[in-house]
Amino acid sequence: MKLPVASVLSLSLILLAACAVSASDLKRIEIALWPGEVPGPEPKLEAERDTTKDSDGKIAGGHVIRLGNVSKPSITIYPAPKEKANGGAVLVCPGGGYHILAMDLEGTEVCERLNEMGFTAVLLKYRVPRRAGREKHDAPLQDAQRAMTLIRKSATEWGIDPKRIGVLGFSAGGHLAAVVSTGPEERSYPKIDAADEQNFRPDFTILIYPGYLASEKDRSQLSPELKISKETPQAFIAMSADDPVRVENALTYAAALQKENVPFALHIYATGGQGYGLRKTEEPVTTWPDRLEEWIKARGLAKGAK
Repeated sequence: MKLPVASVLSLSLILLAACAVSASDLKRIEIALWPGEVPGPEPKLEAERDTTKDSDGKIAGGHVIRLGNVSKPSITIYPAPKEKANGGAVLVCPGGGYHILAMDLEGTEVCERLNEMGFTAVLLKYRVPRRAGREKHDAPLQDAQRAMTLIRKSATEWGIDPKRIGVLGFSAGGHLAAVVSTGPEERSYPKIDAADEQNFRPDFTILIYPGYLASEKDRSQLSPELKISKETPQAFIAMSADDPVRVENALTYAAALQKENVPFALHIYATGGQGYGLRKTEEPVTTWPDRLEEWIKARGLAKGAK
């Protein structure tokens, strides 16, 4: 079900009046991010579709939805089961090189796992492919910042603690998660409504085989759009040493956090490659969700619902 954006800010009132249920009983619901045109120049694209071909490889024996031509960004809310809800929320950013979105492998499947852990999951469908004449992450960053503000605006109604909202990203989505966590303090688009009075920074960051974090010129340095400070959110990072995207992305980000005394957990596995999502294989790197759950508990991010 897709609601008009005008309904977003009063979403809970509409749902509660119609269904008379609590936030933990709400069904999954998709919400458009923008009330009108998206910010910035936009190309004319073909219809949004799954671009996966029969010849594309499988991951852990399963196909992958490669969603392309996204021009109408949205969030889909996956409420935590009432009996498991811990009051936290995580914005999920699928990867795909800023060309497509791995919508099930790094999206819906991840949201379902987060629900099992007690989190409300929010799946971000951000604009792809890259927009000509703009930085690869410009349009996606606008979408991610807008998504974070909408989550905080509706936190009480959705049974979420506004101080325990994280972001999780894979590959290019990991870069997007890092940019929304560490990028410029100014919002990347003009404020358009009351939701944009909210803070768009997450409270914690989860980076799984992230890309584009290390500078192409000097992999010991961060990409220039990442500005880590003492206020940067704590982070969990997992990657394999043989990842073709280059493990320096994880190492350099962790080193920058260490320099600013920002808490983090870094897991580097010998093998595993790239693009496994949370599908289990014989590779130890695919146990990262278990390590994440341990970190979440250790950091006090899985407290009881507020």
